[in-house]
Amino acid sequence: MSDLNHDAGLEAATMHKVIWRLIPFLMVCYLLAFIDRGNIGMASLQMNHDLGLTPKVFGFAGSLFFFSYFLFEVPSNLALQKFGARKWIARIMITWGTVSACMALVQGQNSLFVMRFLLGAAEAGFFPGVVLYLTYWLPAAYRARIIAIFMVAIPMASFIGSPISALLLQADGLLGLRGWHWLFILEGLPTIVLGVVCLFFLTDRPEQATWLSPAQRQWLTARLEKERLEKEKKAAVAHAPLSKMFLSKEVLGMALVCATASSAGTVLGVWQPQLIKSFGLTIMQTGLLNSVPYIVAAVLMVWWGRRSDRKGERRWHTAIPLALIAGGMLSTLFITALAPTIVLLSCILIGAYAFKGPFWALSSTWLPPTWTAGGLALINAIANLIGGGLMVNAYGWIKEGTGSYALALLPIAVLSVASIATLLVLSSSSRQAARNAAAKAAV
Repeated sequence: MSDLNHDAGLEAATMHKVIWRLIPFLMVCYLLAFIDRGNIGMASLQMNHDLGLTPKVFGFAGSLFFFSYFLFEVPSNLALQKFGARKWIARIMITWGTVSACMALVQGQNSLFVMRFLLGAAEAGFFPGVVLYLTYWLPAAYRARIIAIFMVAIPMASFIGSPISALLLQADGLLGLRGWHWLFILEGLPTIVLGVVCLFFLTDRPEQATWLSPAQRQWLTARLEKERLEKEKKAAVAHAPLSKMFLSKEVLGMALVCATASSAGTVLGVWQPQLIKSFGLTIMQTGLLNSVPYIVAAVLMVWWGRRSDRKGERRWHTAIPLALIAGGMLSTLFITALAPTIVLLSCILIGAYAFKGPFWALSSTWLPPTWTAGGLALINAIANLIGGGLMVNAYGWIKEGTGSYALALLPIAVLSVASIATLLVLSSSSRQAARNAAAKAAV
């Protein structure tokens, strides 16, 4: 009994130290990522008029981030494995912070296209890199809740960023610059500073962590190695070559599932300020009201991730948020008042963000060990390409053609239904494969 108590105490002390050392810092980094990629939504309230951007052109500019993100995400995550998280995450942040600040230099649609493409290339690999990095530090039982807590940075970025962006837009005319110029400059600079801090703060692996005691390092390293070996034994394709990953039904299916949440979060991040302002609000009112759905989503995504870990269940904790997205999108067809619109937007964003913790915990267990780095990046890259590249454009085209914000959301509702079906099929196949692998190992 004393040994069990000692082990439990050592585990609790170790994980407490790891979580408080890494997660708050990484959350701030990720918060800045979403402020810098999403502030184009608030900037559009001034910038679109100044540059003469139509909804189609603005939608295309917003989507270019995700095309370059798609192209560079897998190579970036593989580079993180080679060079180490500390150096590579710092490189990513310094680069994207610089590009984000330079968004203030755009003069027209062509320069805007170039800068959005460069921003996507610069940030590519950050999120899957951090998810991969967390697998180096967190045993499987902790991942859904911690990933959910980490990803609170996404809705918090809009909750915090929208009012700040609205305030920065009020600096219009200061030193001869427009408000949207100040928005990009002052929101890009903190990322550069924090990127430099990464070089001194992050530690690549537990065995290198001088801030853990020798006993804590030994326990964590042994626990993670044991889980890696168990996962390798259970995996039906434990040593599958990396080249097959790109045609894997599991990877492509998980990317489709993830695309729904990516589409909902990205489309609303880019277009929601304009949707809310269409009710006749001022820029400041728009910024404050735009933040409301995000704080609701932030609270509930943490609760949902904790519930998933407590129940030890991933499939339905991933599927139910997808159904909430579909229901919210379809319901916008019947709503024309501001208050119920905010409620529905909150429901959609709750689904988009509550989905993330259980889904990424599930994905990391479905991928064979040799595919973890590239697979997580590929899933995220394809999801962002569909969500940010295709759906942001589709929204702009439908909105310009019909004048309806609600109709422009319909493609995401259809994608949600397809994603739920795909998730349930993949889950069934994974369980059967695990049973077959276990039976084979027992022979």
